[in-house]
Amino acid sequence: MATSPNVQPVAGAESVEALHRLVLSSLDDDQAVETVSIPLAGKSSIADYMVVASGKSTRQVASMATKLAEKIKAEFGRSPRVEGLPNADWVLIDAGDVIIHLFRPEVRTFYNLERMWSFGEPAGQA
Repeated sequence: MATSPNVQPVAGAESVEALHRLVLSSLDDDQAVETVSIPLAGKSSIADYMVVASGKSTRQVASMATKLAEKIKAEFGRSPRVEGLPNADWVLIDAGDVIIHLFRPEVRTFYNLERMWSFGEPAGQA
């Protein structure tokens, strides 16, 4: 199980999967666009999953990030680290075992994280 500095990992593989499902469900509820889940276990020690998604505007990206951070805190009892607010062109949420990148579409295209880490899997297949 991977961990990031200053963010406590979720205990146990089942909890990691529960966190991953919560992230995907929250992004789906908030109508995130082109959500991709990249399994990192065995590839990197930073996390077990990286989730990349887009919002149609900075307002939507900020709203998705805020709601997701609140849901993680309510469900797992710890606050994830959030970087990139209030600008919300690219918001990074470090939930320990799951790293979430939320972008405006133009910014996502520019950085192309999926290609850097792999092509990922559509969120429904992860």
